[in-house]
Amino acid sequence: MTPAALAELVRNTATAVLDARGLDTSVLPDSVTVERPRNPEHGDYATNLAMQVGKKAGVSPRELAGWLAEALASEEAIASVDVAGPGFLNLRLAADAQGAIVREVLDNTATFGHGELYRGRRVNLEFVSANPTGPIHLGGTRWAAVGDALGRVLSAQGAEVTREYYFNDAGSQIDRFVDSLIASAKGAPAPEGGYGGAYIDEIASEVVRSEPRVMGLPEDELRETFRRTGVGLMFTEIKRSLHEFGTDFDVFFHEDSLHTSGAVTREVERLKESGSLYFADGAWWLRSTDHGDDKDRVVIKNDGAPAYIAGDIAYLRDKRERGFDLCLYMLGADHHGYVARLKAAAAAMNDDPDVVEVLIGQMVNLVSDGEPVRMSKRAGTVVTMEDLVGAVGVDAARYTLIRSSVDSPVDIDLDLISKRTNENPVFYVQYAHARLSSLQRNAVSLGIRRGTVAEADLSLLNHEKEGELIRTLGEFPRVLHSAAELREPHRVARYLEEVAGSYHRFYDACRVLQPGDDQVTPLTVARLQLCEAARQVLANGLEVLGVSAPEQM
Repeated sequence: MTPAALAELVRNTATAVLDARGLDTSVLPDSVTVERPRNPEHGDYATNLAMQVGKKAGVSPRELAGWLAEALASEEAIASVDVAGPGFLNLRLAADAQGAIVREVLDNTATFGHGELYRGRRVNLEFVSANPTGPIHLGGTRWAAVGDALGRVLSAQGAEVTREYYFNDAGSQIDRFVDSLIASAKGAPAPEGGYGGAYIDEIASEVVRSEPRVMGLPEDELRETFRRTGVGLMFTEIKRSLHEFGTDFDVFFHEDSLHTSGAVTREVERLKESGSLYFADGAWWLRSTDHGDDKDRVVIKNDGAPAYIAGDIAYLRDKRERGFDLCLYMLGADHHGYVARLKAAAAAMNDDPDVVEVLIGQMVNLVSDGEPVRMSKRAGTVVTMEDLVGAVGVDAARYTLIRSSVDSPVDIDLDLISKRTNENPVFYVQYAHARLSSLQRNAVSLGIRRGTVAEADLSLLNHEKEGELIRTLGEFPRVLHSAAELREPHRVARYLEEVAGSYHRFYDACRVLQPGDDQVTPLTVARLQLCEAARQVLANGLEVLGVSAPEQM
């Protein structure tokens, strides 16, 4: 019995108990919370339902808890129920009911844990979106890992997710990039405010090699050639780096298209007509304070040029017209102002501000021996995605960046994540999967037939450590649900570490394959099924994170 099934049983029981006594059943929540107590001595699961609804139903919480305990104790799946404190219910499951979790894992295999939370929702997930003026730095690398994992988590909850990269190919940063390339091609130093690093020299040389006559062109043609070819080369390299990191996009949306297609102009005119813009000090302003922003925003500057937010508004309109009902933006630590700004833009368009969500990610630092690391040769002092992957590999880089909440800055200890020991979280989880895979291979080599899960007597799994592992596996659907609902894929990584720990404790206490013992018992088969369920859950979780599940290490 999974926690979800237990929660449904408790709610149905509570409904019957209240109804039998003529009490109001509408006080019951739509879903009941059952949790694993921190102290295993308190039972397998606990619920505070009686405390939550007792007074609302007109009865003391402890009395209601007593009624519930009596009713639940008669259920075949429940071994015992105790009332604790002012009305907590501590429940223990029967061994065969716990075994049902193993059966559910192995019946569903790769889809175990998946749910329907966002079935029918179309989600536009925009992340990374680094300017095509240099390699992806650590902040963008964090979003590449977390954004891809979030997309996988949302998909596992039924959402139709489109991963989108907003290609900033308009604006002053591109002008500075082009100026830097031209300066390099001429052998001159980078202009003030320009870009430096070996990658600039490499791209400039490639432009000259592919366009041998470029340096003799008139100034406007020279600039256009360096812009077109240089930006294209840089963006090709960015896409290659992302692909090798395991992050691919469905759409690369060009900012410049919003201007050349007239989308920005059309949206500005709509906002003027609706009264959402007003003219002051020679500029057009969005009444964003009417919708919770801390100040009104300039949309058309006093020189007639559109401000950056003009493109943001047109871009949001474009997403909505493409049919997305949730637009997620994953932005860097310096973009806090965008939360209210984008929601105000939606409201100004007479749209629901809740279709917009902005996630802000904090900084990433590399440390070794407690000291900051500066390791990039191509990009000067900026540490890039390729630097990190080259130092520790894709799996370690992705897992380490995902396993911490994006709300907090993270220090990556290069010494730690380079280790092949249990101190390294990604190794700890992957090693557990590899060890479980090896166990199944060893069983086959010994001629032990695991058979189907339907054939196994899972009620034999009644050891304390077996129960702990089974209940941990049963948490996976809830973890995936919470990770999607809260936009927190790090919950999956932390959960996998818990699974790995539970498995290692189980294996130390409950030998599966006894050395020199060629007799296969029903308990051996049941434990092999449990081990396969643990391997499957680890594989499913690593898949959600975009991290490999090795069968040997």
